Amino acid sequence: MTAPDQLGTGASGGRDPGWRRRLLPERLRHRAGLVALTSGGVLLVLVLVAVFAPVVAPHSPTGGELVDLLKPPAWMEGGSWRFPLGTDALGRDELSRLIYSARISLLVGFLAALIASAVGVPLGLVSGYLGGRVDSAIVGVVNIMMAFPFLLLALLVAAVTGPGLRNVLLILGLTGWPIYTRVIRSVVLELRERTFVTNARVLGLSHLRVMFRHVLPGVWPTFLVITSLQIGHMILAEAFLSFLGLGIQPPTPTWGGMLDDGRAHIYDQWWLTTFPGIAILITVLCVNLLSDSIRDLLAGSTRQVASTDEPDPATAPAAPATRQGDHPS
Repeated sequence: MTAPDQLGTGASGGRDPGWRRRLLPERLRHRAGLVALTSGGVLLVLVLVAVFAPVVAPHSPTGGELVDLLKPPAWMEGGSWRFPLGTDALGRDELSRLIYSARISLLVGFLAALIASAVGVPLGLVSGYLGGRVDSAIVGVVNIMMAFPFLLLALLVAAVTGPGLRNVLLILGLTGWPIYTRVIRSVVLELRERTFVTNARVLGLSHLRVMFRHVLPGVWPTFLVITSLQIGHMILAEAFLSFLGLGIQPPTPTWGGMLDDGRAHIYDQWWLTTFPGIAILITVLCVNLLSDSIRDLLAGSTRQVASTDEPDPATAPAAPATRQGDHPS
């Protein structure tokens, strides 16, 4: 007898119809945990490589020799293991530039998401909790900003403010807050009707204390999911701006800047654009997978808690059967 059969067999020898429903969340949590562990491990390696870039990188990201320009990767004819991933048009080592670029991309992704959350979360909290005219005003601003595509809005602002690391952080942070406000507001609208929030208001606690002491902890799981997603979006947006020349400027290496540098050689020296593109793909993919896994794990925990409040029909005691002719006393 297989494990599911053993789980699905009750004391009477019949199959328990509720075993699939009880087993599914455990399988879901196991799969989500495995994906989270894998993607989180890859991101941890990227972070460590970025932090210890001066130790890990074999060469300077900005220095190069003209005699080494446009060398192919080491496994190709004419390549050298001195430059494992080849060199660019100025003789700079591609591997070293990739490693140092990870510093910029991860830093921009994290800080820009932090700036966006610092603006969007309080607005969403106030909008959802207070309602009324305050809610209408905030929602109106959010709808106007979200009517424009995020990258287009960031591009327009970047064209006005100019390039640079500080400007890129402000641009991405101040154009990415509406998604926080909209999602957090929807969560707060549901939380404010909960019994514990109603009781806090009845006890005479101030709105500020109720919002930050009782409502804010309830949006923490949603905040984690949004932030992990936004980090990936910010990394992609920074690469987009740098590719167009509106992001972080040379000689600071960035993945988007490397794509821009290799655009003129895309047909002959393919490694100049392929390796930065792969780096962006792996980073954003791992961030998105980690976000999905966090969402699934939190959703599974929520369903498990909710299921404990309701009796299981499959295990609930059956009412005693009455024989024909019997009458309740």
